[in-house]
Amino acid sequence: MANLLKQRNVIAVLILFAIVFPFITNNNYLIHIMTLAFIWIIAVYGLNLLAGYTGYLSLAHAGFFAIGAYSLALLTTKAQMNYWLAFVLALIITSVLGLLIGLISLRTKEHFFAIYTLCVGYIIYLVIDKWDSLTGGVRGLIGIPSPGNIGPIEFNTPVSNYYLVLFFLLFTILVVYRIVHSLSGRTYIAIRNSEDLAQTIGINTTRNKLVVFVISTFFAGLAGALYASFIRFIGPDIGYITITFDLLTYLIVGGIGTLSGPVIGTILLVWVSQQLQFLQDYRMMIFGPILTLLVIFYPRGISGGFIDFRAKRKEKKQNQSNLNQNQQMISAQETSAASNKNG
Repeated sequence: MANLLKQRNVIAVLILFAIVFPFITNNNYLIHIMTLAFIWIIAVYGLNLLAGYTGYLSLAHAGFFAIGAYSLALLTTKAQMNYWLAFVLALIITSVLGLLIGLISLRTKEHFFAIYTLCVGYIIYLVIDKWDSLTGGVRGLIGIPSPGNIGPIEFNTPVSNYYLVLFFLLFTILVVYRIVHSLSGRTYIAIRNSEDLAQTIGINTTRNKLVVFVISTFFAGLAGALYASFIRFIGPDIGYITITFDLLTYLIVGGIGTLSGPVIGTILLVWVSQQLQFLQDYRMMIFGPILTLLVIFYPRGISGGFIDFRAKRKEKKQNQSNLNQNQQMISAQETSAASNKNG
């Protein structure tokens, strides 16, 4: 049972399920919801890499998501650019803006960083909302083209879009996995645990924080670009702070600072939210107490709770094994002493 709870196994099972999901159901609505969940997971992985592994909570994540979406939309609708070229440029634009903002924002720490990025995210939202001539303002942008063909492969059906987004999700998981299990990943964790201690052992914390911040914005832009071409209509609301809090909720429920947390938390909450659509705004009356209890009893989320459970079980087995060994040694000593006494 403990082996089944390993993050690698959890992710492998979820990936296998995702691959066969369109064959399980022919319902296009369910495929649509799952595709949206995959897009949110990509964005959550970017947030997790920065907040979960480096300890810096960026509240501008929705803003970078919107930058990726609007960059793709503007390049394809107004500049009439090829989809895939626009897609690559959207990621570059998001990453460059992330670099520029990160150079300033990372001069702050802890709650000051969160407050600063909150302001940045709101400014991005205001720019999108008020710049009517470019972004369309509250009207948004419509007619965003679907992903362009790749040779004979077309992306004009729900299933084909599903697998395209799944491909980018698997790419994201692979990249994040390699980062977390590399020297850079251990460096990020060292910064999270104690930035001052990391500096004393020679880690360039400024450079490493900037790199992970740009990577985080890259994934946000990737999710935004996929969202724009999937929905084919975007408005300024996608850059509002509530989107950031939604992503943060997915991360906290799934398990912040874990590899499987973004997948578990996002899919769970997206599906639960869909099942509670009939409650409309009253859904939070259910989500609120559940999230409160989860934070109290499982502060590391569902995935983190499983990891802690496995660690405690392993520790218990190790203590029991040590106790048995000590008892055997005591018994052997007593037997030896009794034998010597009889002799």
